[in-house]
Amino acid sequence: MANPRMTLPTQRVLRALLDDSAVELYGMQIAETAGLPTGTVHPILARLESVGWLESRWEDIDPRTEGRPARRFYRVTRAGAEQARDALARAYRPTRLGAFPLRPLREEH
Repeated sequence: MANPRMTLPTQRVLRALLDDSAVELYGMQIAETAGLPTGTVHPILARLESVGWLESRWEDIDPRTEGRPARRFYRVTRAGAEQARDALARAYRPTRLGAFPLRPLREEH
């Protein structure tokens, strides 16, 4: 099972899901927690599920009775939580100053 790319949006989605890995969240909740648009979040969720880090299920409701579509809930798998935490610990994080640390200026004589 290959690890997904650890882009900054992927890291934010994983952190949202790992806040309480026992709780199921639906896409909009994950997007709001991660501070990302749903159009960014859903492809990430699909990738994480395809590598086995997440599992999902559709809510069992009658959309006509509820007045809204059924939601798809996501939860981190046990193995996925361990792999995600490890990947997050090694992931690239930009600094406030940019992607690369500044080198000291050379003194001119």
